[in-house]
Amino acid sequence: MHPYSADIDESAESRREKLILEHLPQVHLIARRFHEKVPGSVCLDDLVSTGIMGLISAVNNYDTRQNTKLKTYAEYKIRGAILDSLRGMDWASRHRRKKAKDIEAAIQKAQQKLQDVPTEEQIAQEMGMTLEEYRARLVEIQGLDLESLEVTTSPSGHQTLMSLVPDPEENLPSNLLERAELERLLAKSIEDMPEKEKTVLSLYFREELTLREIAEVMGIHISRVVELKSNAILRLRSRMKAQWPTTKER
Repeated sequence: MHPYSADIDESAESRREKLILEHLPQVHLIARRFHEKVPGSVCLDDLVSTGIMGLISAVNNYDTRQNTKLKTYAEYKIRGAILDSLRGMDWASRHRRKKAKDIEAAIQKAQQKLQDVPTEEQIAQEMGMTLEEYRARLVEIQGLDLESLEVTTSPSGHQTLMSLVPDPEENLPSNLLERAELERLLAKSIEDMPEKEKTVLSLYFREELTLREIAEVMGIHISRVVELKSNAILRLRSRMKAQWPTTKER
């Protein structure tokens, strides 16, 4: 055994622990953002613990030769670990998922009848509800969009709303063309949305503001932000399913 091998191992372990401690705030930030979108029964501490496991995996597997910063790679691993954990919990009950699908169907029917983008009032009418009952339903199902239109972060740091689309196994021209067309349809669907819903999506997904921060920016109550975000997500999902039947179900 080399006389200095113990010192070398200790130094490597010390650097590893330092990297983990440096990136712990990143875990807490990501965990809090996820926690804001899931039912109250999900414990924040559990998300943090899972995120730390993702961080440790990132530090252990990070290769300095990669064309990626450790912070970016760590975020990818942290988010992935938390998402896997939430999938395993099956926290979204079948009943709540059915409610979300009922709203999607109502949006699609109202759109077909009106040949225009339906308002919340018109969607509520299609469901035989008052506007207040419909908005309460939106709050009930909030969080179900976590996997359907959540921002995805690749190891390269690219963020997109295109988690609706399966990643092509190869960069074949046909796959690239298909993805470009789907991106065009998604952009058009967002452009046609009511202004407030469009603003909420932009602030949430592009600017990565929390719901509370969006409420402050828009000067509305956080509960209204929740309603607008849920409605926007379901409106997009309904529109994309109608225009792109092969879009994957989550």
